[in-house]
Formats: sequence, structure tokens, C-alpha cells
Amino acid sequence: MAATSVPLSSRGVPASIPGKRSCLLLHERSPLNAGPPQDLLRRGLTTPQDLFFVRNHGTVPAIDPDRYRLSVGGSVRQTLSLSLDEIRDRFPKRTVPATLLCAGYRRRELLSVAPIPDEIPWGGEAIGNASWSGASLRDVLRAAGGDPTARHAAFTGLDEIEVEEGSTEFGGSIPIEKAKAPEVLLAYEMNGEPLSPLHGFPLRLVVPGYVGARSVKWLSTITLQAHPSTNYFQKNAYRLARTDDPSGALEEDGRAPLGAFPVNAFICTPREGESVVASPVQVEGYALTGGGGTVESVELSADGGRRWMTAELLGKPRPWVWRFWQAAVDLPPGACRLVARAVDSRSRTQPENARTIWNPKGYLNNAWHRVDFRLAR
Repeated sequence: MAATSVPLSSRGVPASIPGKRSCLLLHERSPLNAGPPQDLLRRGLTTPQDLFFVRNHGTVPAIDPDRYRLSVGGSVRQTLSLSLDEIRDRFPKRTVPATLLCAGYRRRELLSVAPIPDEIPWGGEAIGNASWSGASLRDVLRAAGGDPTARHAAFTGLDEIEVEEGSTEFGGSIPIEKAKAPEVLLAYEMNGEPLSPLHGFPLRLVVPGYVGARSVKWLSTITLQAHPSTNYFQKNAYRLARTDDPSGALEEDGRAPLGAFPVNAFICTPREGESVVASPVQVEGYALTGGGGTVESVELSADGGRRWMTAELLGKPRPWVWRFWQAAVDLPPGACRLVARAVDSRSRTQPENARTIWNPKGYLNNAWHRVDFRLAR
């Protein structure tokens, strides 16, 4: 069972976790799972590596970069075994800004509907935006010469995780069409710096627009194949009964592997339970959407959704990257509740109530985001 969030510096946890700030909120010590306070997320479009959330299923592997090799095989004309230097030297370096979020992002709100045992009670901290650099997966697959029968690209990491079936590594797959998209990277840098061990050093997959579970860290193998990955974490864990998943039709058990994440808006300030002393209330947040779309509008309501006002979007719309927004809202003193929702370029919006999208794993919560606070008299 996941532990309650506490500051990393308390309850015997070292105040300095290598490469991380002490302000992060800890959910589990082993494996390490932690994320930043939500108001810090809103301070810049790019999330610093020392503030970026951490989602692990096992211990962080210690990898010697000089001995590291990436294996590419399966339905290919030529198998590859690439060192980190070969990946850097042989393939053009590409940079893609992309927002990653955990599939359990905002799970805490679903817990108010019904229990979700043995899952981390993430709030809005399981998200971050970074500038990722590395080789295009498409370029590497071209070098291997993929077979036309391959419909999926499967990936495994170098971590070791204990599950019901024994010891395994983390893995997953994406449809071949997504694997060949120009935005998908084999990343060795994050915000212009080498990846830290917590974020996948020496090499990780980055799949913009998809849930973070598909961006496999400590990447070990790439396998082109006719079917989705049979790795435990694709076959058993990160799956959901849904009909709109772009990764393919529902499988025999009525569930599909998670792929693109839905449109979502989040209020960063004011914070839940905060006391605000001035009106109009300055409201700030972010919104994002998956599948290559862009955020087109964010609306706020102070009366439960009967009337809406349009927030100001900041910056230009960009695929794969969250978009900041702000608004000044006049409110009467006393208890207040604000509600946020977004619409993307494909006219998708958010469901009103988390109850309608509750699921046993607590995945992909994108119900209207609500924040309760007080405006001082």
C-alpha cells in the first residue's frame, strides 16, 4: 500500500536525495516515488531535472555507460547492438519539448469515489515538462530495416522488479506508426544536461503525448513485432477498458494498453484549503492534451459549472507541451470553489464528474478540476 505523502526531509528520509530538491512530496521510499508541490510546477514552462517527478517500480539500476549496449531486433533486416557513443555519433541529435505525466496523475480525486488499493495516491504532482534530446527512434529503426509485418515496437528496461509472476524488467510497446513518428526519441539529455540515474541514464525512450509508462527508462532492448508487448506492465498493469485508445482495438479481456492521455486542465493557485486575502483572485494553472493535439481554451466556473469565464492562454499552442493559463476572478468573501476545464484542437473536453470515469487502477483522471479555498473578509 502506498504511503501518505510527506516531505522527503522528514521521517528519517535523507534531506538530500541525489539530484533532487528536499521540497518534493514523498509517496514511497522504496521504490522511490515522489513529485513537486504543484505551485512550483507553474513557475516555468520547463521543469528542472531536480524538481521533475519520479515514478519507479523497482530500484534504480547502476549502469556503466562504457559497457552499455542497446539491442535492436525482432522483425528487422539487421540486428543492432549500439553503444551510447555510437548512438550519439551515428544518428543526428534531435530535441523535442514534451510533457510527461504518470497514468495515475490525479488519482487522489478518484479515491474519493471508491478505494483503489495498492496504488500511489498521486495528486497533481505526477507531471513535468522537459526539453528532451537524443536520437530519433525513427532513424534507429531505419538503420535496422523494419519488416512490413511489424505492427508494434516493444521496449524493455534494465531495472529489476518483483511482481506476482516473479522478477521482471519494466517494459511496454507502442504502435509502429507512433514509433516512426518524428517526435519519439531515444533520449540521453534532459534540459540540455545528461539524464540523471533517476530519469533513465544512460538512455530512455520518450513518447510525447502518451502516458509516462510508455517512456521506458534505462532502455535495454527494442523489438519490432506483430503484437503488443507481453511484458507484465503492458499485459497486466497499464491497461484500461476504453474504446477511444489510438493504440488499437480492445483485446480479449476487454481492455486496451494505455496510450495517448486525454485533455486536462489543472489549477495550481490558489491551492486547496488556502486562505486568499484579495479579490479579484489571481488564478493560475496549466492544461495539456495528448495525441498530437493542442490546448485551445480553458474555462473557469465559480458556481459549479452553471456559468463559465474564459481564461487567458499564455504562449502559442504547441503539440506535446502543456500550456499555461491565468485569470482574475471576482469572488465574494467566504468559502469558494473554482472549477476548470479545457478544450483541445480536436474539440475534446473533460467530463464533469470523476465518478463517471472511476476505474480499478485509478488511471487517466481528467474530470473537471476543483479547488476549495477561502477568501478572507
